Parts: sequence; structure tokens; C-alpha cells
Amino acid sequence: MSINSQFPDYELDEKLVVTAVDQLRAMSHPLRGTILDLVLERAASVSELAAAVGRPKSTMAHHVKVLFEAGMLRVVRTRKVRAIDERFYGRTARIFAVGAVPGATIDDLVAHGNALSVAAVESVPAYEADQLRTIMRHARIRPENAAEFWARIEAVTHEFTQLPRAGDTVFGFAAGLYPTEHPSLPEPT
Repeated sequence: MSINSQFPDYELDEKLVVTAVDQLRAMSHPLRGTILDLVLERAASVSELAAAVGRPKSTMAHHVKVLFEAGMLRVVRTRKVRAIDERFYGRTARIFAVGAVPGATIDDLVAHGNALSVAAVESVPAYEADQLRTIMRHARIRPENAAEFWARIEAVTHEFTQLPRAGDTVFGFAAGLYPTEHPSLPEPT
């Protein structure tokens, strides 16, 4: 069930389908999303996570606890530091896919569902520096073709997360597939 090529440095399941409100809320918080991104590279302690994002250890410990209790993080190893066990946390799955979440409000879904709006905000400096690469297309296709295409996008996303770590720049990768009201041509006669 687990595939582990290069990243991260611990075993994890390939996919977890989020079906609980607490999981959806846990992953929707921006700082917790950052934590999940960071530990996709390697397991990390609360101290390392706090240093990476410039936040107090107490704040980071709270957010790690929320993710841990939601089943999205787990302790993957420990080490002794001055007679105390330091815990290193890793994700429980490479991909968290949102399924049907009974009891979720529209606010819960909106808070999670729009990764593209986060990408739009993050990409402004790249746009201003003429370093932004984007593409957007519309196609009238069958739902089963959309599902097959999305599986390929997930594979490309996996490939992106496995690229060798180097340099000083962290790049973002965003993808979306969604039904629209975009016009289409009628069938040819």
C-alpha cells in the first residue's frame, strides 16, 4: 500500500480520503497546510517546524496536535534530547483527497476547496518579476475522461514532489479540474 521512492524519509500511504469535518478543518488552516507540505519532504520535530516558519514552538505544537488528532500526522521516529523524547512527525498519506464530508458547512468546504486562490496570492511576486508560468484551457469532455485526466495530474504532482532538493527557491505547483459554464460549440451538422 505504501510507495516511498525518494521523499519523504519515512513510509506513508499513497492516499487518504478525508471524510470527517475535523480532518477538513485541520487541513484547511494555512499554517497546518504549510506543516503538511514541509513534512512531505522529511519528518520534522516541532522545533524544526517552528524554525522553518518563524513561529513559536507553542503555536507549532498546537497545530501539530490538531493534525495528529485528525489522523493526518503521526510520529515516525523519536530521539532522546536531554532525557526527553523528541518526536518527529510525518504525514499519514502522500495525498489527502476530500471525499463526502457529512456535517461540513459551506464555510468548511470553501476554506479547503480553493487551493487555486492560495496559488493566485502566492504567485503575485512571480508575476511581477515575469517568472510566472501558467496555462488554462477548457475542454468539453466526459466525466470519466476528466477522472482519468485527473489521475495523470496526480501522477505529475507526485513527480514534482520527488524532484531533487536543491537551490534556494521553493516553487509552487497548482492544478485544478472543475466543471464550468464556459460556452462550447454545438456538434457539427
